[in-house]
Order: sequence, then C-alpha cells, then structure tokens
Amino acid sequence: MAIIRKFKALRPKKGLEEQVASYPYDVLNSEEARELVKDNPHSFLHVVKPEVDLPEGIDLYASQVYKKARENFNKFVTEGTLIQENAPKLYIYRQTMKLKEQYGIVGCVSVDDYNNDVIKKHEHTRPKKETDRMKHVDVTNANAGPVFLTYRAKKAIDGLVAQVVSNLPIYDFVAPDGIAHTVWIVEDDTVGDEIIKEFANIDYLYVADGHHRSASAAKVANKRRTANPDYCGEEEYNFFLAVLFPDYQLNIMDYNRVLKDLHGHSNKELFRALEDLFSVEKIGSSQYKPEQKGEIGMYFKKEWYKLTIKSEKMDTNDPVKSLDISYIQDNLLSPFFGVENPRTSEDIDFIGGIRGLDELEKLVNSGKFQVAFAMYPTSVEELISIADSGEVMPPKSTWFEPKLRSGLLIHSLSE
Repeated sequence: MAIIRKFKALRPKKGLEEQVASYPYDVLNSEEARELVKDNPHSFLHVVKPEVDLPEGIDLYASQVYKKARENFNKFVTEGTLIQENAPKLYIYRQTMKLKEQYGIVGCVSVDDYNNDVIKKHEHTRPKKETDRMKHVDVTNANAGPVFLTYRAKKAIDGLVAQVVSNLPIYDFVAPDGIAHTVWIVEDDTVGDEIIKEFANIDYLYVADGHHRSASAAKVANKRRTANPDYCGEEEYNFFLAVLFPDYQLNIMDYNRVLKDLHGHSNKELFRALEDLFSVEKIGSSQYKPEQKGEIGMYFKKEWYKLTIKSEKMDTNDPVKSLDISYIQDNLLSPFFGVENPRTSEDIDFIGGIRGLDELEKLVNSGKFQVAFAMYPTSVEELISIADSGEVMPPKSTWFEPKLRSGLLIHSLSE
C-alpha cells in the first residue's frame, strides 16, 4: 500500500504566484538563474538557486550558499510572500502544455515507502548531488521542490480529481514559456480522505523525475531519526513533498546525445561501426526525428542519417538492454567513442528534447561537438517495467515536460 498524507502547505500570497513560481533547481545554470531573478525579488530561485544572491563564481556547495537559501526562505515567510495553510490539505496541480493536460495530486509521501521500495526508482543517484540536496533540505528545514511520481491509473482516483477541479482554483496563470499552471485545494476533507484511501490500495509508486530529491529526503529523515531515537514516525521529516500523476498522462520527450570527437577514429571507421549495428540511410540536410522505437537520428558533417537498429542484435528479453538508449550506449558510445561511464565522461553531453533538433545542429556546427544522436523517447511503460524488475536505466534516459514549478506548494518540516 502507498501512503500519502495531507500537509500544511506554504504557498504564495494570492497575486504573487506567477512571480514566485520558478523552474526546478537543476534545469537552469547559475547564469540563467541570475538573469531571471534580476527584476523579480519574489522568485523562488532565490531559495532553490541561492547563489544568485552571492558573488559570481562562488562554490555552489559552500556552507554560505545553504545559509543564504534558509535566509531567503525565512524572509519570504516573514514578509508574507509565502503564507501557510491553517489545516493539512491535499492539492491538485494541473499543467497544460500545447493543449495537453496532466493532473497531479500534491501531498506528502512516506520515507519508509521510499526505503522499502513501495516507491520504486529507475535511476542511480550521484553522491555529490544527493549530498547537495540533503544539505538544502536540512538547512532550510523544508522540501522546496516536489518529487515527480507516477502510478498506474485508477478510475476512482480520476473521478475524485474531477470533483475537485470542477471548483475554482486558487492559482491559474500562464508562465512566460507558455506552460499553464493551475492549482486547486482539496477543500472537502471527505474527498481528500477518499483519495488517501484509494492510494492505500495501490501497490507501488514510481519516481519519474526527482531521484536526488527523494534520496536526500530519506537521508535527512535518517539523520534526524538517529538524533531523535524516540521519534514516533509522524514527524514531518518522515514525509516528503510529491506530485503524483497517473501514468497515461505523462509526457516523456527524447533525451539526446552529443559527442565531442570520434575518439581517435576516422570518418570511415565510424560508418563501418554504424553499418555493423544499424541499417544506415542518408537523409541529407533535412532534419530527421525518429518516428518509432528502434530508430535513431544522427547529425554529422552537416548531414542527417537515419539509423535503424538491426533487430537480431537487440536483446528484447531484457527490459534494460532492449532500450534504444542502452543499445547505443553498450554497442557504440562505450566501445567506439570511449564513453564507458556516461555519468562522469567529459566527452559526452545530454540535450533534453525540449530544445529540439536545432540545438543538436547548433552544437555540432559550432565545432564544440562532432556528432549528435537524436533518440526516440523512452516510454512510461518501459520506465515502470524496469523499476518493477529492480533494474535501473542508463543515465539521462528520460526527459519529462512540462517541469514542475518550485515555490507553488512547499512542505515545511517543522509543521
């Protein structure tokens, strides 16, 4: 059974929601964040990217960065930019992107469920990034950004959500990037309780996006439990903020690869390697976006190629090895390009599909990279299948859009 519970959200004062709501901490670099906050003192980037208020070039993991996050967060509360709910509630958070809607239930989920794999994962975390998020949660004493979870859809839950969204929302705005964000409070506690009961009959939740945030929340809980051996389990640090979307509503985009060089190989050797693994078709100057699983686009020397995986070379019995991402990593990126560990290699970069094929062309044409690979998106079913098998995907296998905004609903660990 999956545990979700209500919480007393800290949220923007009515009228400030559009200014407060920010991209997640890991979508922008420091320079981009500084530009966005320049004329917006209410942006939640002041909390999730607090280096924007410190000298340029500062070590992002310095203690003063986390202290600045706490200072900015506390200021938002004391000055009234953020207000706190009087009673614990659940919320519904709708995002609309190009007429496609997804409705998430916002509540707190259990650290014990995370530890016991009721909340399943599909990616490894990086220790440095995990420690960074742990410090941020511990010092600010809050979950500043939600974890993006999914679950196998249930009609009963869809029906309860539909009841809530028939009422007026508390927030409803369109961000500068064109994504619409709408939030409802589940005011009727009976409906909220019914939602909680329905999740008690769901076997598993799945981390879609936010592996480091969920891992860090578990580490903070473990740290505080150790310091408080008489804990009862109901303390707020035993739960973390999440938005739960039904599986059929998720939008996974391609996550593409660019390589700095051919690792000492010639152009002829590249195509020899490709022809062993794929059926290779030259497209020319027109962009090629893969249309189905098993197809990969390649941009090289200002030409596009369609690469179709040779089916006899694909291990279709293994949920991980049957991914296009795994095939190209295991058979091409590692042995030919020398990218043995894509987590640490300096020879590869990853480009979210939201940036489009133009970005791949731009990077290769600039000379910073020599070749780009455009991938077909991993499916939600593949994600769930791998998580259920206890396996993990290769790094950078999924790019979810739209991104959840930080600052709309915050979970304080002191309440």
